[in-house]
Amino acid sequence: MEYKVTVATGTSEYSGTNNYVYVTLVGEKGESERTLLDNPGLDFCRGAVDEYTVCSAAPLGQLLLVRLEKQRYWVEDNWFCRYVTVEPPGGSSALTFPCYRWLIGDVKVELREGTAKKLCEDSLPLLLAHRAAELQERQKLYRWQAWAPGIPKCIDAKSENDLPQDVRFDNEKRSDFEGSLHYALLELSLKKLAIKFGKSWNDLDDFKRIFWKLRSPIAEYTMEHWREDWFFGYQFLNGSNPRMIQRCSKLPANFPVSGDMVQSSLGPHTSLEKEMKAGNVYLVDHAIMDGVPANTIRNRQQHLAAPLCLLYEHPEDGLIPLAIQLRQTPGLDSPIFLPSDPPLAWLLAKIWVRHAEFQVFQVLSHLLRTHLVVEVFCVATLRQLPAVHPIYKLLAPHLRYTLEINSRGRTQLISPDGIFKRVVSTGGDGLLVLAQREYKVLTYRSLQPNLDFHDRGVTKLKGYFYRDDSMMLWDAIHSFVTGMVSLYYTTDRDVAKDSELQAWIQDVTHEGFVDVPKFGLSSELRTKKELITLLSVVIFTCTAQHAATNNGQFDWCAWVPNTPCTMRLPPPTDKDAVTMEMIMATLPDISQSCVEMAITWHLGRAQPDAIPMAQYVEDYFTEPQAQMLIESFQQELKDVEERIIRKNEGLELQYLYLCPSRIENSITI
Repeated sequence: MEYKVTVATGTSEYSGTNNYVYVTLVGEKGESERTLLDNPGLDFCRGAVDEYTVCSAAPLGQLLLVRLEKQRYWVEDNWFCRYVTVEPPGGSSALTFPCYRWLIGDVKVELREGTAKKLCEDSLPLLLAHRAAELQERQKLYRWQAWAPGIPKCIDAKSENDLPQDVRFDNEKRSDFEGSLHYALLELSLKKLAIKFGKSWNDLDDFKRIFWKLRSPIAEYTMEHWREDWFFGYQFLNGSNPRMIQRCSKLPANFPVSGDMVQSSLGPHTSLEKEMKAGNVYLVDHAIMDGVPANTIRNRQQHLAAPLCLLYEHPEDGLIPLAIQLRQTPGLDSPIFLPSDPPLAWLLAKIWVRHAEFQVFQVLSHLLRTHLVVEVFCVATLRQLPAVHPIYKLLAPHLRYTLEINSRGRTQLISPDGIFKRVVSTGGDGLLVLAQREYKVLTYRSLQPNLDFHDRGVTKLKGYFYRDDSMMLWDAIHSFVTGMVSLYYTTDRDVAKDSELQAWIQDVTHEGFVDVPKFGLSSELRTKKELITLLSVVIFTCTAQHAATNNGQFDWCAWVPNTPCTMRLPPPTDKDAVTMEMIMATLPDISQSCVEMAITWHLGRAQPDAIPMAQYVEDYFTEPQAQMLIESFQQELKDVEERIIRKNEGLELQYLYLCPSRIENSITI
């Protein structure tokens, strides 16, 4: 009996091998001959799809597994196998056995046929043993670790070098990541050198001297308009931290703004009380920043503030700031800054709010609420769901590279000697304190965009493109996930009795999100609706939400006065004492500004090897029904993109971060 076997090698650098590769087909009725795969010429070259014939003395019956073995030939040469297909004798349809993993050393792997199967759908002892052995091996490789107390657990790895090869960057990604960082830092050095031999750092225009080479249209627009009140308000809606603004129906007790203070900003025929009742007044409260320890950089104390900002949806001017208080406790040394104040005092107050925004969006909105939240699901998925499980197949493409980028973040960005410690005012102890505070109040509900917008009272706020685009993407994701879950789970009982799925959610809640008193995610999945919502949250978070907070950071931070990474003097206590010299002495110095520009460019730029949202380059699903759902999802996202593009036509300041073609399918940066 002859079986036609096709073996596909990976397409990235160094995927091919010159080692020996053997294959054995395992069926219900026995095994084929152990066959060395060796055609004339070179086998298993990068990107190759090689065909072979495998013989069996007798029919194998239903094929269950493909066993691949790699053995060293002269030198060790790792191999990335994409998939194996097998065409049985007699003209039966070919079966696909997905692999998508590295074979390292003298190793044996056994691949399941690609049809997704829950545990209850397997009855053969061989397949049940295969599931159990796969999970046992993965649980040894992927272990939980508490990187720091009071934040989500992560993968047990001191650095990216400790990670298994299957979750590492491809060589092209690694080279680009490290090369772009070196490029950005080299330009930083050139700018510092040029400025050192130029004039001193005296006024805001001096920031233009580092604003070359690395730039973007929105960054240039920011440089021109950053002082304007409407632009300040716009960034709460569509900047890198669009999740903080909330409706204000009653002023906080610690923010004693009177109607008389802000009347000139409201107009003659209304009042603050009327506008609050009408739902046109909004609040951004950075109370979480209060008392966070500030960094010390080069033996110089840096400074933080915990501002409150009151905003008004003006019928003509858009969202504009009405009042700013830079401390949580009102008093003589904590004045309320107003648009009618001396221009430099009002400008510095806005700069302090933007500085708080930098800390919150980098540490909380970006790092904690996307990277660290998704890592929990990534580790749990690898530990508890075998590759044949439908939920593993659904999530795996959305978890690509996340473990490595997070490991690099812990060693290079937020470590005791990382970039945050060098240039950011929450570097050192501050960022951990900030993350721990947010983690205590983090809720599963706030990760669901439809509920989050409702809870913040911002469903009717005009010009909130982040909200509108997020909801289109959420609806598309939710529809796709509903179809996928319904394909494999007919009833709620199917969800409840899936023991692997229940082990997964218990790993998520008992290990990953341990000690989160208000999180609100059950450790048991009882219904299809619960499962659909959770999977939608995971996919939304690692695609749309990450793009919203990450992709625009260079645009909003490149002009450093708009979003400074640190402040070198404390918040002002006297409006009349603010001078340009004070502002320049407060803002980041030359070196800090250059690092901020370089790092936000490195982290926010489009990735050359990016896989756009819903482009599944690895075919985990082989069933036609699942593939049709994927195609429908892709078409729906094309329609979303067209709507976003049309909506932005003619706009001077466009919001395109949530175009599906610009969103990565996973968190890779």
